[in-house]
Amino acid sequence: MEDKYDTQLLIEGKNLNEDAIRDYFNANFKGDCLLVVGDEELIKIHFHTDKPWEVLEYCSTLGEIFDIVVEDMDRQSRGLQG
Repeated sequence: MEDKYDTQLLIEGKNLNEDAIRDYFNANFKGDCLLVVGDEELIKIHFHTDKPWEVLEYCSTLGEIFDIVVEDMDRQSRGLQG
């Protein structure tokens, strides 16, 4: 089954490392469509997963998280909002 939640957020912090974050995701989270882009102070995350709360919990340990969007792709595909 396809991962249910489209999870997107920004992390603001210091000494952020795209590769280390990507490696952590690949080793610890089930999901797909991973995108980790940015620099040492701002990283954008995009990830499809069934457990977005785990992603948010991890990312909050790296810095301040904001612009958080978690969308239920099942509902979207059926044309429903929210």
